[in-house]
Amino acid sequence: MRFLSSATAQDGAREQVFSVGEVPGVLWTPEGADGPRPLVLLGHGGGRHKNAPEIRELALSCVRRSGYAAVCVDVPGHGDRPVDPAYDDLARAHQRRVEDGAELAPLVAEFQALVARQTVPEWSAVLDAVRGLPYVGERAVGYWGVSLGCGLGVPFVAAEPRVRAAVWGLGSGVANAAEAARVSVPVRFLVRWDDERVPRADSLALFDAIGSAEKSLHARPGTHSAPPEAYELDDDLRFLARHLSGRA
Repeated sequence: MRFLSSATAQDGAREQVFSVGEVPGVLWTPEGADGPRPLVLLGHGGGRHKNAPEIRELALSCVRRSGYAAVCVDVPGHGDRPVDPAYDDLARAHQRRVEDGAELAPLVAEFQALVARQTVPEWSAVLDAVRGLPYVGERAVGYWGVSLGCGLGVPFVAAEPRVRAAVWGLGSGVANAAEAARVSVPVRFLVRWDDERVPRADSLALFDAIGSAEKSLHARPGTHSAPPEAYELDDDLRFLARHLSGRA
């Protein structure tokens, strides 16, 4: 793990840019943090990156309101990572198929399943490195990710026993049903009722496939790219706080 820069963000949160191997990321912690604390891994959406405004806002809320650490890394082909020719060629091929009339959702699911084979071990390595820091430590881990962050987050949570709770959303059960069935941690699942990219039936199929005894479905009107309401993010944070440190 190499730290590339460190700065104090707004209201006393420290922001550190790092890399683990070839994977670039950002870690947010309370300024002057000492001792272990819960950690939330944030999965960014497609076309976004590790320090996108919505990711940074959520990370800072985790730090300021709960005293947690938060981390996000660039997915292959996003942010500071180089273009991967294999992924780029597949994405272009899928775009041509959509233009020829193919359904979008199965193609997106196929692409995300391929990328997850790389990101699952990468994210586990990032957890190893971050939890080795004395001001993060080996406390409970949570996961938050929607859209691409959901598509990659389902197989990650299914494979990673350190994750204690997850917030997912805007994802499909087309490719992830088998992984979702292996998940047993509490899950809060978000649906946009008018999602034009992920058919409603596919989202509901993913929720139905989740093997957790404790899971809840939260739906509201809106398209795939509609920004979340502030109260939704508040509820996400309360959900994570309840399961990572036993408080709301």
